[in-house]
Amino acid sequence: MKAVVIYGQGDYRYEDVPTPKAGEGEVIVKTGRCGICAADPKIFHGLGFVAKAAFRNVPIVAGHEFIGEVVEMGPGAAEKWNLKIGDKAIAEQIVPCGECAYCRQGNYHLCNFSSFFGVAGAQGGWAEYIKYPKKSIIWKVPNEMPWEIAVAIEPLACAIHGVQKAKVQFSDTVVLMGAGAIGLFMVQLLRLKGPKQIIVSDIDEYRLSLAKKLGADIVINPQKEDIVKKVRELTDKVGCDVVIEATGFPPAVEAALSMLRKQGRLMEFGVFADKTAIDFTIIGDIKELEVTGSHLAPHTYPIAIRYLAQGLVKTGDIVTHNFPLKDVARAMETADKKLDRAIKVTMTP
Repeated sequence: MKAVVIYGQGDYRYEDVPTPKAGEGEVIVKTGRCGICAADPKIFHGLGFVAKAAFRNVPIVAGHEFIGEVVEMGPGAAEKWNLKIGDKAIAEQIVPCGECAYCRQGNYHLCNFSSFFGVAGAQGGWAEYIKYPKKSIIWKVPNEMPWEIAVAIEPLACAIHGVQKAKVQFSDTVVLMGAGAIGLFMVQLLRLKGPKQIIVSDIDEYRLSLAKKLGADIVINPQKEDIVKKVRELTDKVGCDVVIEATGFPPAVEAALSMLRKQGRLMEFGVFADKTAIDFTIIGDIKELEVTGSHLAPHTYPIAIRYLAQGLVKTGDIVTHNFPLKDVARAMETADKKLDRAIKVTMTP
């Protein structure tokens, strides 16, 4: 079969690899659509911890956003996951060990011994076929859900976990920093939560217009106005209750700390290319802030599937481009440079 294989920094190859076969408890799907995550260009350029992890495991088929049609199952798989040939099915991006302390606590997304599709231990989804290993967590997807919607399940599931970790209340003013694909999903999720005020920040005017369309009350371009000053004006000089930082841009974190009220909550979602320094005096001695992070999508895939199936979250303005898998170089450049108003770029094998 054809697949995109990572060999190292800047070295992704579209080439022939063996087609996977199903062993005990395993599922093989024919890929219907696969997506490019914001982390994928960082891996390509060798930036951040995920790139280091991937390069320790090369060659490996890239990609952790995917959806496919079941074409083969090993003994026990159909019964375990209630699947049959022809079903649409997705595996969570992490393959946990199921035995460590984190897995036993239900925090399988923090598993110390996991595999991760397209990075470590599990061949990724930028391929004509994908094997879901025995310990995968697999979910059936409604067959009537189009590929261009189903491909959004993984990023939406991550967005759901992030919003959950932010612990948004009805009375909150929430600032969401970053209106990429995840951010635009989060806007819709926040609207479902019903807080007092949703403020979205981004430097791209088109993305801000989409955020407004999808549920933001106020949008701010920090290149055109002082976001900290504006947020304080909008909150009677108190500051906002919650900031969800989804840019991965170090100055955004500093701004987040400044705009939060005392005892406010910072939920850090962004993936950073480098280490980021912050003033912990603000967190502790000055404001007594609550700071938390969000990693992957534990227990949220079923919610994402349901929200997409019921139309509670829209993808039409977010999944903007699709390329043949063989055009991976053009797809990656489009996603990385945000060409032609690209937000979520996908590929079809």
